[in-house]
Amino acid sequence: MAEATGAALVPVDILMVGVGGQGIILASKILAHAARTAGYDIKVSEIHGMAQRGGSVVTQVRLGERVYSPLIPEGEADIILAFEQLEALRWLEYVKGGGTIIVNSQVIYPVPVLAGMAQYPENIIAHLSRRAHTLVVDALDKALECGNARAANVVLLGSLARRMPIPLSYWLSAIEDCVPARYLEVNRAAFQSGYALC
Repeated sequence: MAEATGAALVPVDILMVGVGGQGIILASKILAHAARTAGYDIKVSEIHGMAQRGGSVVTQVRLGERVYSPLIPEGEADIILAFEQLEALRWLEYVKGGGTIIVNSQVIYPVPVLAGMAQYPENIIAHLSRRAHTLVVDALDKALECGNARAANVVLLGSLARRMPIPLSYWLSAIEDCVPARYLEVNRAAFQSGYALC
């Protein structure tokens, strides 16, 4: 059951992008859980492009007092949370003017690059920074410091949470509800590591 925070439910549109296996779906579930507890209406849309083989995974999460569509129009995302640099570039046109991009510093070469049929773009971070306020997070390194590389998604989620109008306690409760008990400690540490980033 939703709990009222007493604060206005400011609409926020978040685009989560990355490749299969990076934990994007779990991150979106934790976000939706925390937002629901804060009293938001939520719509979520997921696109899995050959996710099991490293294809693109995109989740659109819309929060507000009342949300009527799960799809974020191009140029209207408040925040892009990118789990991989090239995926941030692919979806760059979705961020609004004055919006924010939180991007993992990790690079994952797609199959055409690995096969020598294409080149991985250079200077992606500089390109992103010209379009929106951009925060680069070494999520993999932070997750390793916390004890498990697979928690990089929750490091990024912590960075997102710092910029969201949802109380910290709701995020921590959502992690407890969505993450298996044996992984809770490392995921709590990973979340706090990302949350501490400015």
